[in-house]
Amino acid sequence: MVPPTEPPVDIPGTRSLLDVLKSLPPEGFERASQRLLRESGFERVVVTGKSGDGGIDGNGILQVNPFVSFTVLFQCKRYAGSVSASQVRDFRGAMVGRADKGIIITTGTFTTEAMKEARRDGAPPIELVDGDTLVQMFERLELGVKPKTVYEVDETFFEEYR
Repeated sequence: MVPPTEPPVDIPGTRSLLDVLKSLPPEGFERASQRLLRESGFERVVVTGKSGDGGIDGNGILQVNPFVSFTVLFQCKRYAGSVSASQVRDFRGAMVGRADKGIIITTGTFTTEAMKEARRDGAPPIELVDGDTLVQMFERLELGVKPKTVYEVDETFFEEYR
């Protein structure tokens, strides 16, 4: 899982990015995730949108250098709850023979068991992106958000005037 940096600042009266992502239809969330992956350096990112694909929502290529590239499959879960270890296992099963790496992107969270399963020795690696990390990624790339300066009153400045 990508380590969190700092929590996003919510401004009263505005809708949080996570709420917006959760409100997208499944296809919209898949396309937004596709854009995020493209902007993060993946190439030829495609949303497959097929049923009966074992939960694979799309694929792309991560070109590490001129000699090394990886086929990566991704799954998008627009959840309020937690993704379980069995869902990670099912995704891995669908990946076998089709990709070197997988990514599960959710607006929710992952259970502790799901995190362990994603890192299990001897199994193809799966990166987990939870809702908080997803928001940070969108913010870092300024996708779907506009930077805004927020001023906070510095009470110590006014001490000499009291």
